[in-house]
Amino acid sequence: MTRRSALKNLATGSALAAASAALTGTRALAHDLPDEPKGRYKHSACRWCYKDLSLEELCDRGKDAGLHSVELVSVEELPILAARGLDCAMVWGVPGGITNGLNDRANHEAIRAFMAEKIPAMADAGQRNMIVFSGNRRGLSAAEGLEICAEGLALIEPIARQHGVTLCMELLNSKVNHIDYQCDTTPWGVQLCEKVGSEHFKLLYDIYHMQIMEGDLIRTIRDHGQWIAHYHTGGNPGRHELDGAFQEIHYPAVMRAIAESGYTGYVGQEFVPTEADPIAPLARAIKLCTV
Repeated sequence: MTRRSALKNLATGSALAAASAALTGTRALAHDLPDEPKGRYKHSACRWCYKDLSLEELCDRGKDAGLHSVELVSVEELPILAARGLDCAMVWGVPGGITNGLNDRANHEAIRAFMAEKIPAMADAGQRNMIVFSGNRRGLSAAEGLEICAEGLALIEPIARQHGVTLCMELLNSKVNHIDYQCDTTPWGVQLCEKVGSEHFKLLYDIYHMQIMEGDLIRTIRDHGQWIAHYHTGGNPGRHELDGAFQEIHYPAVMRAIAESGYTGYVGQEFVPTEADPIAPLARAIKLCTV
């Protein structure tokens, strides 16, 4: 080896060593940075996804898997959850269901009467969110549907406000699962929130449904998080496990965006398990979504 080649090797080795040291230092610095706080929101599961389990079994086994809530149960079923130390992050029971909602004046009185009866009872049980739906369009324009929904909400928002309850209209896809449903985009839902102008009316942002309708999930959460009172999950396509082989939503990133928005409520796991033991994928989903 010549003196020149020896010096060249030495210089190369020094450069590599310096680069390695710099990289190591960078990694060490990144490693030393504190992790983002975990557990900023709690986890819930939607009752309808576990039809082969009794509500009592879902509560008991789900609690062992990390659940804090089982949702979309009726006011009458709340004592079953309370006996097990669980909340109901979103109470179910609206007359007319998904298709016959607030965008039809013919439904307003039945919805008002239902809320007048159920909201005080759920509030007494310590529960704070009640689901509502726009209903199907049936030929209504976006503007007409918005106006009629606002009229209906004006009848029930005072009841919710009096009892410290938030009415949550769910955003659903009208492309695959709920053809003709009116509240099927975030901008429409936000317009309705702005028109109603109350902290006691907000949106239930279903990540699965809005991936189908809009995509751009993280930007939407960042831009409109102030209007969102609750979140639902679900693998797309199919509304199955969040870690499925053909699942296209990267849930850790979406969950971090939710956490960074300042959200501290519940995240509702709303996917239909395909495995023999439905609690196993629920436990994995809770772990995947804990940021």
